[in-house]
Amino acid sequence: MGKTIEAGLVLWPLLAKGAIKRLLVLTPAKLVEQWQIRLRQMFDIRLAIYTTDADTPRSDFWNTQDRVVASLPTLRADNNGRHERLLSAPEWDMVIVDEAHHLNADENGSKTLGLQLLESLEQLGKMSSCILFTGTPHRGKDYGFWSLMSLLNPQVFDPSYPNHKMLADLPHYLIRNAKQRATDMSGKRLFQPVKQYPETFDYTPEESAFYTLMSSFILAGKAYASSLTKAQRGQVMLVLIALQKLASSSVAAVRSALETRQARLRGLATKYRIELAQETEDPTSDEMEHALWEWSRSDRQGKILLMEDEAAHLNDLIDAARAVKVETRIQRVIEIIDSRFAGRPVLLFSEYKRTQALLMSALIERYGSDCVGFINGDDRLDGVMLPDGREVSKTGRREDVCDAFNAGNIRFLISTEAGGEGIDLQHRCSALIHVDLPWNPMRLHQRVGRLNRYGQTQMVEVVSLRNPDTIESMIWEKLEAKIGSIMAALGSAMDEPEDLLQLVLGMASPGFFDELFVGAVDVPKERLSGWFDSQTVTFGGASAIDTVKTLVGHAQSFDLSGLKDVPPLDLPDLLPFFQGALENNGRRPNLQSGLLSFKTPEKWLDHPAIKRDYKELCFDRSSLVSAECGLIGVGHPLLTRALDQADRHSAVLSYVERLESPILLLLASDRVTDGGAHVRRSAIGVIQDTTGLKVVRDWEILQILNRLDGRRMSGNKGSVEAREIESWIREARRVAVNYLPQLDLPFAVPELKELLLLWPSAELDLNANI
Repeated sequence: MGKTIEAGLVLWPLLAKGAIKRLLVLTPAKLVEQWQIRLRQMFDIRLAIYTTDADTPRSDFWNTQDRVVASLPTLRADNNGRHERLLSAPEWDMVIVDEAHHLNADENGSKTLGLQLLESLEQLGKMSSCILFTGTPHRGKDYGFWSLMSLLNPQVFDPSYPNHKMLADLPHYLIRNAKQRATDMSGKRLFQPVKQYPETFDYTPEESAFYTLMSSFILAGKAYASSLTKAQRGQVMLVLIALQKLASSSVAAVRSALETRQARLRGLATKYRIELAQETEDPTSDEMEHALWEWSRSDRQGKILLMEDEAAHLNDLIDAARAVKVETRIQRVIEIIDSRFAGRPVLLFSEYKRTQALLMSALIERYGSDCVGFINGDDRLDGVMLPDGREVSKTGRREDVCDAFNAGNIRFLISTEAGGEGIDLQHRCSALIHVDLPWNPMRLHQRVGRLNRYGQTQMVEVVSLRNPDTIESMIWEKLEAKIGSIMAALGSAMDEPEDLLQLVLGMASPGFFDELFVGAVDVPKERLSGWFDSQTVTFGGASAIDTVKTLVGHAQSFDLSGLKDVPPLDLPDLLPFFQGALENNGRRPNLQSGLLSFKTPEKWLDHPAIKRDYKELCFDRSSLVSAECGLIGVGHPLLTRALDQADRHSAVLSYVERLESPILLLLASDRVTDGGAHVRRSAIGVIQDTTGLKVVRDWEILQILNRLDGRRMSGNKGSVEAREIESWIREARRVAVNYLPQLDLPFAVPELKELLLLWPSAELDLNANI
């Protein structure tokens, strides 16, 4: 469903009843705005974004903001007294950490700055409660996992405690929701299996010549790097790895990087590259740009080479790249769209912006100028070729492009890894193409997750594209076989190996997959299988499989498949009440196609989040995509004010036209309050049918009242005598009191209070006030 939605479902009732007042959400930097937008749009939970400019000794940020979302990479750095101000602020009722596996520790006593910060909050009593979100809680080391768990309860979890003792307590703290088992409240599965279609293509002679030359360049660079210092060798290898990845994406992508490197050697590096070297924080999104930025910082004089006589090798490579006039990978993508996804919206992923531009140019030429949008880390795409031969730059905000794609205004969306997480694209799209394959299989899962999530109504179809003659493709083929063996091992004991695979992938050591692909370049094809087996002997081995089984076996899960007697109600059932509340305040709400527009009652305008008027507000999740103002439900400040206003009414008697029998609504409450002074209440009703008086639950009363919506109510009691009503109420109360034990309400000392009596109107005065 997505972590933000899961968090919102947890937070909404806690915030609505006042159990949480101060909330701190810590996320990766690129997801801060996404958390803020999603919680506001879907739950009306409004978070202030933490910025370093707002956090000064004079601003007193942490004492003036009660609901905050912050970048953990920013907050973990203790600059300018930042931690002192945070740790001296009032306690947080709830702290949520996204991607919590980044909070890590090892046996040598080394801890990430993020983990140290969270430990300080916990030790100083600044966290009343905490939720950690992660798809990979165990990174292969028990010490790191138990260090993470210690944030939830340091008295129960500590790396020095015996494993068996902590495992026994783990189910109280670990919740794992498997996508394959997720159901709605009627037991229907929410997700279908993903359909995979592997597709291949062949290089042209020019592409093959370039790939061969590029492989030789990488080998020569690796040999040269072995003669350098450790620091220099690391920088050279970083660039070589990036070049190899670019070459496996498109010739255009790697050619751009080679030309940039050539310009640097000639002393013609652009002002942009010079500015990169002066930056204190990495501003780039492409892996190659990041590698060059790192290099620029460490080699400001430009003395480190990739190999001996690098300039000559670069010239040969660039000449070979320029000889490539047609990229068969891009041609194959167009063929697949026409044959497999004709007329359908398609999400396409590439790791690099130059490949993005190449693909966008091809899609514009084939399908028209307004058919495609893009997402990358810069919100800008250079080098797009139009059919008339002009080269242009495209710009677009990530949120605007996603909205256009979801609304059907564009058919195609091309995304780099910047779109691999934090966005929802499932509303009308179920087709995905991996234009190139990332070296880390985890990224494939993140890409597919943009479509295979809550709200998807179709089977998601995924195409992966590769050239079987390349080393990268051969390694991918062997990786897939290895992953298949891992899933078989998991499936022998559990029925959800696809979901569990993510846990296994998360246990791979940092850099494992990069080392695998880079190392394969040195290996002759006839020895590749043996070499691969030796390099992956521990990946997904018995230890990892056992760890996954142990974790899952000691985790709770939300399983609604066996849920019974669920009230058949949803948000639309609140609409008649809300309309009535507006009308009771002299407003005339306009309802069209399930979307409500109105002017807000003056009495409700006491909160900064409440607008003076609303257009197209909806009580139906299926209308949310087209609704301007979003979803409304319990917890929304508008509905809160309607409920509060109704709660202040005294008991009401109404005479209803064409009502078949009386209806009495009672409030059952507990005379004894809980420890938090919360009064527990539940509504029950008494109706009269052919068998006599009958008690019904609160949700049944709501259904009955909604069916009465629109009937005329009058102060004219007709021929009814007061004592007749009083006698009926006494009998109805007696029936309700006798029936209370059968309702199994959690009340120590229950008491009943009349709220509403609806009585059939025998004679209706058409001139009476309604």
